[in-house]
Amino acid sequence: MPELEQEYRLEHSPTLNTVLMVEDVLKKMDDSVITVAELKEKLPRKVNHNTLKIILEYLELSNKILMTIRGITWIHNTNPNLRKAIAEGMEL
Repeated sequence: MPELEQEYRLEHSPTLNTVLMVEDVLKKMDDSVITVAELKEKLPRKVNHNTLKIILEYLELSNKILMTIRGITWIHNTNPNLRKAIAEGMEL
């Protein structure tokens, strides 16, 4: 287990406010796909590139975003009707 703890030990971790700021910008974006450079421009304050990479990795691991060659897209949906349909849906 010590190996797992070392994997997540970072020199500089993003603050919760920074994570929430990035998450909010991605949630509210007009385009379906945004590049990292465009995201940096839309953020209300500057974020270190390495810190942004850590945040994006976290958001991808928590299934809130999808990162592809074309860019980043928000995939998290909190609609209770959609969640119910997925849970009770028939498999094809």
